[in-house]
Amino acid sequence: MRVIIWKFHGKFLACLSFLLLLAACQSLPPAPNPADAAAADHLLRLIDQRLDAAPMVAKAKWNSGGAINDPPREQLILDAVTAQASGLDAVFVRRFFQAQFDASKALQLGLHAQWRRQGAGKFSDAPDLGRDVRPLLDRLTPQLIASLRQLQPRLAEPGMRGYIEARSAVLVRADFDGLPRRMAVAGLFAN
Repeated sequence: MRVIIWKFHGKFLACLSFLLLLAACQSLPPAPNPADAAAADHLLRLIDQRLDAAPMVAKAKWNSGGAINDPPREQLILDAVTAQASGLDAVFVRRFFQAQFDASKALQLGLHAQWRRQGAGKFSDAPDLGRDVRPLLDRLTPQLIASLRQLQPRLAEPGMRGYIEARSAVLVRADFDGLPRRMAVAGLFAN
């Protein structure tokens, strides 16, 4: 009798495990097609490159004592970027680029806090914002706009948000703790 109960128990657990695995697979969003995945990956690499400039900006502002937050300058840049991105939804473009600014500022604030704790002095290798950093950002901006133009119509497709969020953890590495990455990627989605 005990053998029968154990066999029943084993089969029951195996069936239950199979059903749970099947249910988990059912709840996963579908993966995007390869072209959509490649477009998303390209955008994430560009976001990573843009975040990679934040430590340079942080060093320049640390040396100059300049403010990390500059809302009037951000508004000028957002207006210019929105004009460059004709054909794209202006609210989407502004939200995306504001998220990039916010992510960069979060990274800069983290670096400044770290340098204050360490008692850091001025950097001898700090870049010049106008000469070294802005040309890099100016080069990335049209690439980001082109990538957004390609990807925006696909963002609402099933599985795309999950794919982007998962891949961003792999492709966007230019941050300390994931917060700047999450902030930058959140700009792609309305909620």
